[in-house]
Amino acid sequence: MKGIVQIVFGCGLSAIALLPVATPVWGQSAETYRQQGLALRSEERYPEAIAALQKAVALDPQNLSGLVLLGWTQHRAGQQTAATATLQQALAQNLFAVPTLNALGIVYLVEGQLGAAIATHGWAALLKPTNEIAYYNLSLAFERIGQYDWAIAAAQTAAQLEPNNPHPLIAEAIAHAGNHNQAQAAKVFQAAIELDGRYGDLAFLNYLNEAGFSRNQIMQAQTVRSTVN
Repeated sequence: MKGIVQIVFGCGLSAIALLPVATPVWGQSAETYRQQGLALRSEERYPEAIAALQKAVALDPQNLSGLVLLGWTQHRAGQQTAATATLQQALAQNLFAVPTLNALGIVYLVEGQLGAAIATHGWAALLKPTNEIAYYNLSLAFERIGQYDWAIAAAQTAAQLEPNNPHPLIAEAIAHAGNHNQAQAAKVFQAAIELDGRYGDLAFLNYLNEAGFSRNQIMQAQTVRSTVN
């Protein structure tokens, strides 16, 4: 995997867009707005959560965690363009912040910007070799560009780092399937089911979209599941 992250980092990060910072005019503190935003997000009240977090950023624009909270909330709300811009602004403040890289890489992956996703997660994995999020998302990105051996290696690393999570195993399984190794795909998928029996249900696999799987990857997972006894 060391070779992988060295190669993908050569792709370079996408150009970083800076957002204009509004002049704060509110009476509450930035931390108060951040807490309000988190509470609203937990209730899936995304427009209100975003408004509160935007006020927090306006009051404290150098707070990196505040920017990442806003960007991730925009992502959760389906505002991918805004999420990308916010997280790029956060990355401009600190190119070595792994949480920012993780969040931005996921947004790139969901948007289908696979080169940017690979470069971003590759840099995150290089900075923190125990970063299972980066390896897992590298696996999904590599699978989508047909680099199945790299996808398998990345998924295996993610599974080693987070052995109780079935998602890296399912990512590995579909990469084996893409590599025309159906027997190994079924074996690995069975291991995922043993971790969480819900993944034996074909309909439940639709929820993999919340774990970064594309629609095509979910269909591949359902196909592999159908081969498991």
